[in-house]
Amino acid sequence: MKILYAIQGTGNGHMARATEIVPILQELAETDVLVSGIQTDLKAPFPIKYQFYGMSFIFGKHGGVNIWKTLVRFNLLRFLRDIRHLPVHEYDLVICDFEPVSAWACRLQRKLCIGLSHQNAVLHPNAPRPAFRDRLGEIILKHYAPCPINYGFHFQRISPEIFTPVIRSSIRKATASNEGHFTVYLPAFADDQIIRVLSKIGNIRWQVFSKHTSESYDSGHIHIEPVSLHRFTQSFLSCEGLLCTAGFEGPAEALYLGKKLCVIPMQNQYEQFLNAAFLESMGILVLKNFHHSEELIRSWTQAVPPHQIDYPDQTRAILSSLVLQHQPSRHAFNASFI
Repeated sequence: MKILYAIQGTGNGHMARATEIVPILQELAETDVLVSGIQTDLKAPFPIKYQFYGMSFIFGKHGGVNIWKTLVRFNLLRFLRDIRHLPVHEYDLVICDFEPVSAWACRLQRKLCIGLSHQNAVLHPNAPRPAFRDRLGEIILKHYAPCPINYGFHFQRISPEIFTPVIRSSIRKATASNEGHFTVYLPAFADDQIIRVLSKIGNIRWQVFSKHTSESYDSGHIHIEPVSLHRFTQSFLSCEGLLCTAGFEGPAEALYLGKKLCVIPMQNQYEQFLNAAFLESMGILVLKNFHHSEELIRSWTQAVPPHQIDYPDQTRAILSSLVLQHQPSRHAFNASFI
């Protein structure tokens, strides 16, 4: 059996999850990997056969996706060419983690594509929603990487086809501690904006990981350094709390380790507002406006107790069932196996 596993390359969550999924798939079958997108900071620890630009969302410096740069850098002709030339017909199974080239290539070539991503879960009827509805955001989530069969991951198991998060083995096996600092990852904010807010919250050691610097430096009690998976993991494992965007993998790992968690949804990213609504329903602090939240952040660092959720390790069972049920002679995957 031959599998194509396609990964969305915007943000770090998809690649972090892939570090767990790809080795298991490689044990189960011959597996090639496709990545599209240019906004991940993580290097894949496995060979990548297909690397595409895809439809990449470009982070800005004011708290959200830069829509203008995203549109300017998108090359429709290149995207269509990649879709047309991707040989999905050579594979027995295509698994798509919210990756558009593979999804649309399968649709064009009439090839079954199985969606397995967090994005498949956020619009589920049982998932909490924010107070506002973003119809354009919903359209993007539904049609960006369309698959006829979909399974997802979310903060809680809200349906048989929705599973709890994939936690990296390095996090499961690690010994967490509390050295008193707070780890920060807000890639859509410029360093000076982060410093302006956090400098008003004294007596706290902040370790900020930035996409906008190539060198480490200090500003008072705030330490800024470039994004590095090794250094971020060190800081995260030993922190008291995590201040980050309302993504999925990072907050899920914070919940698993029992770290304090505060999230800020990125502007122009409806998925993050859906995540924030779910986290808020679980009692996690969600900041609506980072620039005027100094008192909320101060209170969070001092008084808010952490949450801890012991997410079970189901990744191998999920993938084994998916591969077994979608062999050429098999019928559709039964997500109620657990």
